[in-house]
Amino acid sequence: MATPAKDPREEVIQAWYMDNSNEGQRLPHHKDPKEFVSLEQLEEIGVLSWRLDADKYETDEDLKKLREERGYSYMDFIECCPEKLPNYEEKIKNFFEEHLHTDEEIRYCLDGSGYFDVRSCNDQWIRVWVKKGGMIVLPAGIYHRFTLDTDNYIKAMRLFVGDPVWTPFNRPHDHLPARKDYLQAFVHNQAGGHAVDATA
Repeated sequence: MATPAKDPREEVIQAWYMDNSNEGQRLPHHKDPKEFVSLEQLEEIGVLSWRLDADKYETDEDLKKLREERGYSYMDFIECCPEKLPNYEEKIKNFFEEHLHTDEEIRYCLDGSGYFDVRSCNDQWIRVWVKKGGMIVLPAGIYHRFTLDTDNYIKAMRLFVGDPVWTPFNRPHDHLPARKDYLQAFVHNQAGGHAVDATA
């Protein structure tokens, strides 16, 4: 019996449940034993992903099509590393504060790598490691945070529908419509009618 073809996204995007250690935020923070999360499980909490060719992003028809389908009219680039990002340590600390946005967060890794941590339906941290060629979309209203890994470098394309709004709302901000909509669409549905208290 033929083994199913490996999802090419798995080479550039991996996810796992995090341990509760307070060691450096740039470390992998695997549980012992390791507990991986599939891309399908990420989709169940609204986190979408693609694999694209980062070396030809300027002429990539797949990227162009994706932007047209999802209405991503705005694009810019961010490089996170000590040499390129002003107030580097302060910015990295701010990115790692748990927060949500009222719009999608779209990041396409063109070089390097980094960790996007998202909350599961039962409020555990899932660490999503995104490497060159990986693109992820975090839904509006999901609590999340970002940090570099130990390589201390990522270059990413940021996409947005319309004019960009990067405002972070640090937890708790459960009164926001975006948070309520997220809970309704993903968390309460996952519970099969038994509400999960992920608003605390």
